[in-house]
Amino acid sequence: MKNKNKGVNLNPRKHWLTACLSFVFFIVLSSGGSTAWALESNDTKENILAAIEKTYTGESFEAGFTQISKLAALDISEEAIGSAAFSHPGKMRWQYHQPDRHEIITNGIVLWIYRPDENQVMQGDAEAFFKSGGGGAFLSDISLVRKNFDIALHSQTKESAELKLVAKKQMADISSIIIRISKVNMLIEKVTTINAYQDTTTFEFFNIQFHDIDPAHFEFKPPKGVSIIDMNE
Repeated sequence: MKNKNKGVNLNPRKHWLTACLSFVFFIVLSSGGSTAWALESNDTKENILAAIEKTYTGESFEAGFTQISKLAALDISEEAIGSAAFSHPGKMRWQYHQPDRHEIITNGIVLWIYRPDENQVMQGDAEAFFKSGGGGAFLSDISLVRKNFDIALHSQTKESAELKLVAKKQMADISSIIIRISKVNMLIEKVTTINAYQDTTTFEFFNIQFHDIDPAHFEFKPPKGVSIIDMNE
């Protein structure tokens, strides 16, 4: 049978990877410490943006997360759970525990994607990879987010607020982002990325803890005998 969805992204793993990495750089750009900043029940977009920027100011943090990725064309979804650590600038380590084990690690220079059950690691230049389609170029700095996205207040309640970021230039990997933040502690609770095909990846975070993290946590040495795939080729 011919594929009637010509031009539609039907690769679940590629969608998961690009959405995840795009989001990673949004989180890394704003990783920081807590603040006493508080919002009103009906606040402005600029106040909410300023509160996010004040809360996430370049420190390190860890969190648990759940992730749901949905492919619109196939009407299928994939759920995952794990933990993650972030350190400014550009360092992160995602550890997926379910449904299968894998890790995404970068020290800001090299990117590793390790799948122990497949005895495989994908390795490449972090900056080149993100700029080529992972979203890092415009998500690695909050000023670039303001420059490349039209930002609007999506919704708000007494407890939380949502901002919608719409890409000014059309891109396949990401067209918009919806961010939900708590008005109690100004932490990012939920992020949904949406691409041009209306595929979505939603991350919800819990047990967020700000503290110093050893830089060695963001390094990776492939185990002996593992198959190494060069993503730059």
